[in-house]
Order: sequence, then C-alpha cells, then structure tokens
Amino acid sequence: MNFDYKRMIKFEHNVGAKDKKIRLISGVVLLAVSLFTASVILLLVGLVLVATSYFGWCPAYSGFGKNSLEAGAVVADTAASSETENDA
Repeated sequence: MNFDYKRMIKFEHNVGAKDKKIRLISGVVLLAVSLFTASVILLLVGLVLVATSYFGWCPAYSGFGKNSLEAGAVVADTAASSETENDA
C-alpha cells in the first residue's frame, strides 16, 4: 500500500458513520483525560480525533486510499461533489 500525497488535498469525505462515532467518543475521552493528566500529546490526539469526526475527512485515510463510508454514502457523496463541480 503506497501513500499518495495528491489524494490528501482532495478533501473528499472518507469517514463513515460508525467510524465517526468511535472517533468522537475516543477523542472526547482523550480530551478529558488530558485535562487531568496535563498531557499535551493526549490533548492533540483528542483534538485530531474530534476534528476528523466532525469534518468526516481523515488525511491519513486519503493518503492511503482508505474509505470507511458505506457503499450508498460513497455514491451520494460522489454525486454531490460532482454536482458542485458542474455548478462552478
């Protein structure tokens, strides 16, 4: 599996609903733990997890070409992005 930097700049949704929930819960837990332990690393990792959950896009997934969206969501997301490109 090769890492592709060009795919990282496309900002296409690649985080599915189940993945979003897991990222959000683990990110909030890490943020809470970082408050009590004063750990900057836990704070940064928690912020990244919450942000990727919120935006639905993970740069590491993009770089490796991974996608955790369901099949129907991929089609809907592709159709929505192609409509916005056609409008421009």
